Amino acid sequence: MQLLNLNGKKIILRVDFNVPMDKDQNITDNSRIKECVATINYILDHVGTSIVLLSHLGRPLKKLTPEGNIDTKTFTLKNTVACLSELLNRPVQFCPDCIGAEADKKAKELAPGEILLMENTRFHAEEEKGDEQFAEQLSTYGDIYLNDAFGTAHRAHASTAVIAQYFPRSKKGFGFLMKRELDNAKKLLINPERPYTAIIGGAKVSDKILLLEKIIDSVDNLIIGGGMAYTLIKAQGGKIGSSLVEEERLDVARQFLEKAKGRINLYLPEDSVIADKFTAEANTQIVDSDNIPDGWMGLDIGPKAIEAFVKVISKSRSIMWNGPMGVFEMKPFAAGTVAIAKEIAEETATGAFSLIGGGDSAAAIHQIGLTSQVSFVSTGGGAMLELLEGKVLPGVKAILEG
Repeated sequence: MQLLNLNGKKIILRVDFNVPMDKDQNITDNSRIKECVATINYILDHVGTSIVLLSHLGRPLKKLTPEGNIDTKTFTLKNTVACLSELLNRPVQFCPDCIGAEADKKAKELAPGEILLMENTRFHAEEEKGDEQFAEQLSTYGDIYLNDAFGTAHRAHASTAVIAQYFPRSKKGFGFLMKRELDNAKKLLINPERPYTAIIGGAKVSDKILLLEKIIDSVDNLIIGGGMAYTLIKAQGGKIGSSLVEEERLDVARQFLEKAKGRINLYLPEDSVIADKFTAEANTQIVDSDNIPDGWMGLDIGPKAIEAFVKVISKSRSIMWNGPMGVFEMKPFAAGTVAIAKEIAEETATGAFSLIGGGDSAAAIHQIGLTSQVSFVSTGGGAMLELLEGKVLPGVKAILEG
């Protein structure tokens, strides 16, 4: 972005305002909006610039009202205007659609120093389809296109990738957030400091198997927790009771375990905190992870697993964490995730590089209050996952081409 001539230009900036909200549409975590402030301020510091913001919020076309209409109350980006205006300490205009006569008029009339936020791009099916005509219409709103929405960089949508083809290489680029995401991922993808430990959690092996298969060629230690661990434990012949398991993925799990053998140090939880129900009020006990009684389910790693995992992390110089160790949203099953987060923060303080891979991991590190004590927290769970899997992200490729 620093190499582009921004003076006197109208900038189309793709941001990611897909923020969580409560039932009254109050923003509960404004991190993604905060992250775009540096890029917006940088643009407006140039003479005569103005900004047209494009974003999505949720999946409105997949969550229609009972009458089959778009739920504009829940999914309108108008609910983000006050937050953005406060963060920028300047007014932000809003357009109730992202295409059409009114959107075109508002974009054309935008004066230097002004900001216009267009309505949710996903109110139109053409956005997710990557429709070229829709993308071309969006491209008419400015002279330069910048993508600062890393959270959707893995989607080949109209406003995240297709739009870029209507700008020459000299008139498109990345915002500061996108650049930080890519630069930090490179620290793990290219010659990471050793030992390099990856901590992978979450519910399903199927969600992470491509990442697991990719990183066994680059990491020294691989720690696996969360619900996905029980599919692997069962694949080894363990008894897992009613724990989460993907029966159809057991063969895939066995193949992965075979591939990993002798190539990396693989750690599964030796013990688990188990419960007789999936509630915070359930009866609990601690047992070996491969000997869980019928009717009981593993909902967190146990004290032996915590001790073993912390020991590995304590000797690491590069750390990647993607996925919690248990159902951290419920207090009785949060200890494993909290312990891992604290140890990562401790090692970061000694000079280790730590990347928190977005999604539930980012939510956990925010909740625990350690965001500022790790090296980098990604804003894009799915995008970071695909980047670390070695995939080319459409939103990145589109900027670099042409």
